[in-house]
Amino acid sequence: MNEKRELVKSVIPEPLLIAYRETKHAFDRAKQWPSATFHPWRRESIRKLGEMRGRHKGERCFIIGNGPSLKQTDLQKLRNEYTIGMNRIYMLFPELGFQTTYFCSVNDLVIEQCAADIQALDMPRFISWRARKWLSPQENLYYLHTTYTGPKFCEDVRGRLWEGGTVTCVALQVAFHLGFEKVILIGVDHNFATKGKPNTTVISQGDDPNHFHPAYFGKGFRWQLPDLDSSEHGYRLAREAYERANREVVDATIGGKLQIFPKVDYNSLFA
Repeated sequence: MNEKRELVKSVIPEPLLIAYRETKHAFDRAKQWPSATFHPWRRESIRKLGEMRGRHKGERCFIIGNGPSLKQTDLQKLRNEYTIGMNRIYMLFPELGFQTTYFCSVNDLVIEQCAADIQALDMPRFISWRARKWLSPQENLYYLHTTYTGPKFCEDVRGRLWEGGTVTCVALQVAFHLGFEKVILIGVDHNFATKGKPNTTVISQGDDPNHFHPAYFGKGFRWQLPDLDSSEHGYRLAREAYERANREVVDATIGGKLQIFPKVDYNSLFA
């Protein structure tokens, strides 16, 4: 199969291949649109998301990534801050003594394997529409229409969001929708010890070196290798959108490798 694919690539001009891929992706997104627009669960989410839009105008929030740098970050400083946590951030809650204000998860493998944990959380949760296979409607659970293709930054999350290769890109769109004026990234290390072809599904063979806890994607957990290029594209779109709106995103990740957003010292934010 790989040989046939390479043969096709060698005989068809690259512009035609790009046009074919974009057409196929657009068709795939079109197939998702009816249920993501008219299903009663989505209609209710759209209604509630409309009520939430701009509720934090002029305020700041922290988007908490799940990188190893969290172990060097004094998270107790966030106790009285607005925060958006993602994926398995809830593993930290017992140690912290508090939970994040909001929660976001869109990766199918994470949601499928952690559905019971996510369903049991009680803060507002922003979840991909695909997750309806594993997560039932609740008062503070919001289904988002997110897609893998069609790069864009959505300022109003009642519409379609591009995932940008990372849930952090979705969280940035959620934060914009909620009206936050300043968004601070922490724990977004943008650096993985595990290497391989982006988006490849792998099964963890032991302790997780890429996140704040060795059991985050521990032995037997299925996960996808990171797509850092797509993530950077998504981050650039986010930076442009925030700047157009006279808002800002800054990066306070300790030792982080991401170079898209202005860097700030974490501790200086609480002076």
